[in-house]
Amino acid sequence: MTDVRGRVVAWSAGAALLVGLDSTEAVGHLLADLLGAQPQWLAGPDEWHGMLEVRRAGSDSRQVPVRASRLGGGAGEEAMWLLAQEAGETFPTGRTLAQWLRTECPVAVAVYDARLDCVLGNGEMRRLLGVSDEEHVGPGLSAALVGVGVEEWEARMRRVLETGQTDGGFLVRVGPLSDPLHERRLTASVSPLRGPADQVVGVCVTLSDTAERRSAEERLALLNEASVSIGRTLDVMRTGQELADLAVPRLADYVCVDLVDALLSGQEPPHGPAAGAVLRRVANRSIHEGTPEAVVAVGDVDFYPANSAQAHCLATGHSALYRTPSEATWVREDPLRMAKVREYGFHSWMTVPVDARGTRLGVAMFLRSRHSASFDDEDLSLAEEVVARAAVCLDNARRFTRERTAALTLQQSLLPQRLPDQSAVQAAFRYLPGAPELGVGGDWIDVIPLSGARVALVVGDVVGHGLQASATMGRLRTAVRTLADVDLPPDELMTHLDDLVIRLASESETGGEGVAASEIGATCLYAVYDPVTGRCCLARAGHPLPAVVRPDGTTALLDLPAGPPLGLGGLPFESAEVQLEEGSLLALYTDGLIESRHQDVDTGVERLLRELSGVHASPDAMCDQVVEALMPDHRTDDAALLLARVRRLDADQVATWDVPADPEAVSGTRAKVVRQLGDWGCESAGFVTELVVSELVTNAIRYGSTPIQLRLIRDRSLICEVIDGSSTAPHLRRARAFDEGGRGLMLVAQLTQRWGTQQTTDGKVIWCEQALPADT
Repeated sequence: MTDVRGRVVAWSAGAALLVGLDSTEAVGHLLADLLGAQPQWLAGPDEWHGMLEVRRAGSDSRQVPVRASRLGGGAGEEAMWLLAQEAGETFPTGRTLAQWLRTECPVAVAVYDARLDCVLGNGEMRRLLGVSDEEHVGPGLSAALVGVGVEEWEARMRRVLETGQTDGGFLVRVGPLSDPLHERRLTASVSPLRGPADQVVGVCVTLSDTAERRSAEERLALLNEASVSIGRTLDVMRTGQELADLAVPRLADYVCVDLVDALLSGQEPPHGPAAGAVLRRVANRSIHEGTPEAVVAVGDVDFYPANSAQAHCLATGHSALYRTPSEATWVREDPLRMAKVREYGFHSWMTVPVDARGTRLGVAMFLRSRHSASFDDEDLSLAEEVVARAAVCLDNARRFTRERTAALTLQQSLLPQRLPDQSAVQAAFRYLPGAPELGVGGDWIDVIPLSGARVALVVGDVVGHGLQASATMGRLRTAVRTLADVDLPPDELMTHLDDLVIRLASESETGGEGVAASEIGATCLYAVYDPVTGRCCLARAGHPLPAVVRPDGTTALLDLPAGPPLGLGGLPFESAEVQLEEGSLLALYTDGLIESRHQDVDTGVERLLRELSGVHASPDAMCDQVVEALMPDHRTDDAALLLARVRRLDADQVATWDVPADPEAVSGTRAKVVRQLGDWGCESAGFVTELVVSELVTNAIRYGSTPIQLRLIRDRSLICEVIDGSSTAPHLRRARAFDEGGRGLMLVAQLTQRWGTQQTTDGKVIWCEQALPADT
């Protein structure tokens, strides 16, 4: 469109394709400058047609048939409309171009004056807007249209009037005032119209219905967002809610997601039932605050009869589309749901199976109420794609839940359910798993009663997470208990553990488990406390130093040799022995307690010591205090804490005698033992104890070496220990009928609860325990 001087005031997309210039390059310039020729119709009649030479940048010029016509008025008073077409095409004849523009032009065109009143609107414009000519021509936009896009549309038209710059390709969402729910999505362009003095006297608006293209773009955007926003966690409930949140209100007005109940515990869902479905609601989302339409609350279980859409969808694996309430017969048979349908005006349903990797997980239902259009096949296809992507995420969450549940079950079965009864320490522990997405770790603690009323305290940490870490932890914990049972010193026990980890790594590397040798490793701290002497022997393998809280409330880290982590091999382990005052508190822990993304190890240790200092509460209460102070809400690693307050046995609970290396000393030793049992009120244990002492002392005199010592300990049981200077350990043997010896240890084993041997630096200890009467 040009003014009377041939200056372009409007430039369509077709003109841009023909000439190779867009509207911003053309509007405001003389047509002669753009085409290379002066328009011949400017001084001609109201209508002109002929050939026009068009020069396109980068190509030869060509002749194009052109028809020009005035929009109205006399010569030199009104702008003119220019129509160009490719050679060989024919023009409509028999009517003026202005008349053709009003009635038959396929492009929606409207002209507005400086007050934004409509002075011209063609039939296509009225059709797209859904208004009559009387409604559109004359008043401004807001008098004929409603919607969120009306004010913005008018603002853009005013901006074009003020600046004279074309504004093209913006989206408007409007509907006719007579039917505001019938909203249309259209693409508008606004161009300035200029008068004889080059002033802007109005604007020309063209509209195009890009609903289909916009709908495709929105569907692609929805699918793209689904791949990003669904499945951000490995939590089944949250993943289901993410699906519902994405679909409302862009696809539906209400969405609910029901899953097979077994899915939430990680189990394999059963095949679709034929007589109904028992499903658990994992997500509700509505355009209304608080989802008042929901019949089933999130977390609740509901039964769907065999004729329901949910049961049919779950049984067949096929989606279903219900375009009208009359098609949803199963809803009419449910009074509660039918009441919700009437109250909120639901008119269209879609049920889509949540199916992943051949496993049917549940059903997602989409409903419309406020949205006037019913669901169609394209909506169903879109819903199926979104649900399919969510189903994979849900199945991943299910598989992760199953593995995590298995790992937790394994770990909980391996960790002590309660600490054993013993007198050496008052102990308490806490185990805190890390973030669910990381899987279960391999931290463990243990308290192992040893001979002589001693106790072993253990804390360890296996590298990695998941079933592999839990299984490795179980094997190491079993190995520690086995090695502790043979009373190995802490440094020797660490050496054996190191060999075990190396073997496990080698088996994993050659056994096709997909775990490299370098990926299996662990740290460990092993401490043995003796309540008779108050001494504690410790060794560590790459583990954090233990802390001690003295009776006066001061804290410190015990200075122990470092020791390499388990699994490196070839490096020695050393132990250290410390004297602990009665009432001292030992704190053993894993690095997950003191190290996180927000603090380094040194800071964590300082905070731990600060929390422990000056506190005289029970170990159990102190565990809660430390965990609350040190552990963040979102843990990146699991953590274990073991607190043990040491005790000392009273002096009158222990009796010790030196025994000469003379067989005649056995009878005198028995007599001393009987007197001591009388002083303790344990006369009922006298017969067995006399026999046990005779056998053990006789063996020490006959087969051992000096010095020989007998020690009785009255604790929860009666403990008898015979110490000698020989490192040769005795062993049970089966005596034949006429053998004169070989029955001593067999008698000891039969008459006592348990017996064993402990190697010491200067000999060995043969010990046994027997139960004491409850009233002793």
